Amino acid sequence: MHTNPIHHFRATRLLRMLGYIWQCFYSSCLRFWLKWFLRLVTGRCELQRICARCKAGALRTAQIEHSLKSSKSKVLRAALSLKENGLDEHLAQIIQEKRVKEQKDPTFKANLRQCLLQINGYSELFEAVEELRKQVFDSENKEHENMLLKLWDLLMPSVKLESRITKQWGNIGFQGDDPKTDFRGMGMLGLTNLLFFSENHTDVARQVLSHASHPRLGYSYAIVGINLTEMAYSLMKSDALKPHFYNTVSGKPQMKHFHHFYCYLAYEFDKFWLEEEPESIMEFNRYREKFHDKVKGQLQMPEVTLIMTVDQEK
Repeated sequence: MHTNPIHHFRATRLLRMLGYIWQCFYSSCLRFWLKWFLRLVTGRCELQRICARCKAGALRTAQIEHSLKSSKSKVLRAALSLKENGLDEHLAQIIQEKRVKEQKDPTFKANLRQCLLQINGYSELFEAVEELRKQVFDSENKEHENMLLKLWDLLMPSVKLESRITKQWGNIGFQGDDPKTDFRGMGMLGLTNLLFFSENHTDVARQVLSHASHPRLGYSYAIVGINLTEMAYSLMKSDALKPHFYNTVSGKPQMKHFHHFYCYLAYEFDKFWLEEEPESIMEFNRYREKFHDKVKGQLQMPEVTLIMTVDQEK
């Protein structure tokens, strides 16, 4: 029995319309009265109820964030765009606005403060990540050059670089004689990620590089690494990384936390690639998307914590 496509289209459109009407009704009317009733019964505002029923982490912070976004109060909505030095003053305004009796709920202020640090910290961190991504690798910048040369020394300690521009860069997975051209898309963020992985997990980075040099299952280590930087950046930009950071950083996330997530991707992608055993590097995009979907699926779990855990060699 075939479904009439016109009827199916109309039914889908009707369901969407009903969903939109319900959402408008709930947000403009029903939600207000439901919150009022629960406040009357429990003696607590919505923010207090969330902090009381949810343990610290993504579930609590995400619900606090949603409540602040949905509020009609300018004071509450403004809490989503705070700098750390103005947080305590604004926290006092929220407590006054919601008529919270601190002596009856002594943990509320500290719990809400933690959530606000996480929420605003995520936004600030993305701004810093974006700024680093936009920073172009400059051959005239001594710091940039030193970082690149240090990357070589960490990954190839027993091999001396013959010159700054050389085909040797291909040994660690760059495309041409001069790696600076490979950083165009992700800028200094790509190099910083590669260097952080090599500095903080040197043995693991060398192990991953050895896997990348496999005659059949090999891949371009540095190029794939920069590609994984783009993956981490895109996940953060879409807010998909919020649950991970809310679960793993109790306060304001820092740049090092983004780098640690990159290390997780670099290590896990290498494992994934070897387990999948692609027929050739030409299939990279397909397996990259498959890995991307896997990570996105994990990030939808409320308790998610994507921390690099090195398998013990058997």
